[in-house]
Amino acid sequence: MRTLYFFCYITLIGLLFSCDPETGNDDDLSYIQFKPESFTFNLPKHFPQMFIPPHNPMTKQGIELGKHLFYDPILSGDSTMACASCHLPELGFSDSRAFSLGIDGKPSTRHSMSLINVGFSQVGLFWDGRSKTLEDQALLPVEDPLELNTTWPSVIQKLKAHPKYPTMFREAFGINDKSEITKELAAKAIAQFERTIISADSKFDRVQAGKELYTDLELIGFGLFFDDDPDLPDMECGHCHNIPLATSDEFFNNGLTFTGESLDGFPDLGRGKVTGSKADNGKFKAPTLRNIKYTAPYMHDGRFKTLDEVLDFYGTGGQKSPNKDKNLHQLEMTPFYKRALLDFIDTFTDTLFYKKPELKNPFK
Repeated sequence: MRTLYFFCYITLIGLLFSCDPETGNDDDLSYIQFKPESFTFNLPKHFPQMFIPPHNPMTKQGIELGKHLFYDPILSGDSTMACASCHLPELGFSDSRAFSLGIDGKPSTRHSMSLINVGFSQVGLFWDGRSKTLEDQALLPVEDPLELNTTWPSVIQKLKAHPKYPTMFREAFGINDKSEITKELAAKAIAQFERTIISADSKFDRVQAGKELYTDLELIGFGLFFDDDPDLPDMECGHCHNIPLATSDEFFNNGLTFTGESLDGFPDLGRGKVTGSKADNGKFKAPTLRNIKYTAPYMHDGRFKTLDEVLDFYGTGGQKSPNKDKNLHQLEMTPFYKRALLDFIDTFTDTLFYKKPELKNPFK
């Protein structure tokens, strides 16, 4: 009998320590303090304001949760890969492969886009703009068979059973029970973190702020880039990569594929697959040039290994197709002009960007 009493006593103690002392429910989170702290951006004056959706306000707790989820391989089917596996901070939150590999070693169909200043995008995410918001975008890689290759119900179960994540979800979103952890809340947190991936301290930014001056060669490159000097030819760069974000946030056919007089024949339809309009076939989003030196290889299919190759290609005017951008034509791309352009483009480099403590992997 004493043995039975002792067993019951130990069981009762175990139950008491495994659940909320007030409710007795081990899924209950309401006893944890919910006091979210608002996050405010500190942007340069020459930057636009970032639109923050009213349903997902920025908080320090939400950003911290999002950062953990972004770097945690718990989001993948075999717990070997995270969002950060294809969006490495030191590579401009991009990947050095032309096509990133998923957990099964299968290549994706496009190069991983840089996430620098992604929170400013208003026309859609991915090369084809198929996701309207960062919240929508964050949902897709988890269930993509070429990426993290799992299901959200499986991920949510792991998050609920995790020793820390339920508390972090409570602190970020005020949920009262583990059952309230959802893929939508996880996506909101990841989106909050991604909105903080901001590069705004390059030489270009310091010149804009009046803290530095361009070199003579950079100034020539500026004139070529933006058609700002009547004595220099227009290299047409500024139409797709305007300032201050070094992207127009729009979609273009930049002449990578020859289709002659036809709007068919593109190996990747790009924007056309999303809109269903043939006029959009072969169009892709213009990526930012910020920290572009770290995001090689280039183009949606990673076909160019260097920026020299990119400029050589644009110098030819691109290949013929009906919807090729009207600003693409053969250019006077002399070695001197190319060097000046490269020097100016390098002013978009933010050498301290990926070293920011708030962007670093919290598991290292």
